[in-house]
Amino acid sequence: MPNGTYSKKVIEHFSNPHNYGKMKNPSGVGRVGNILCGDVLCLYIKVEKNKKGKEIIKDISYETFGCVAAISTSSVVTDLTKGKTLEQALKIDSKKVVKSLGGLPKIKIHCSLLAADALVEAIYDYLSKNKRKIPKELEKKHQRIEKEKKEIEERYKKWMK
Repeated sequence: MPNGTYSKKVIEHFSNPHNYGKMKNPSGVGRVGNILCGDVLCLYIKVEKNKKGKEIIKDISYETFGCVAAISTSSVVTDLTKGKTLEQALKIDSKKVVKSLGGLPKIKIHCSLLAADALVEAIYDYLSKNKRKIPKELEKKHQRIEKEKKEIEERYKKWMK
């Protein structure tokens, strides 16, 4: 794929995004954004137990303000996640998102990270709200996201002066 062009699958997800919209009474919400590029993503999950008694992401939706890549990665992350256990969902990272879309231009890879981070934050929110144990790996990801958010906010404040 030439640098700067989008795959057919990216265009399909952008033109017909899956699972778009605000969810009523979500189990968890992940809000992430990148003030450098302006993309903002709010991802909602509904967690229920399956027939085996395992918690799964029964439903997932999102609202994205962003570019073609931001919308496409948000859409595909919902497809990758729906019906998965929380453990399976936490294994969905930016590499899987990009691969499932047939690639992204290098300058747009950060959009896939936004989608994966929103999923992490939604699961973190769900577990926190329910006073559940946060797995060590999830806590590390959450701390990284929070640290990056604070660093970007600090840089932005300096640029505004």
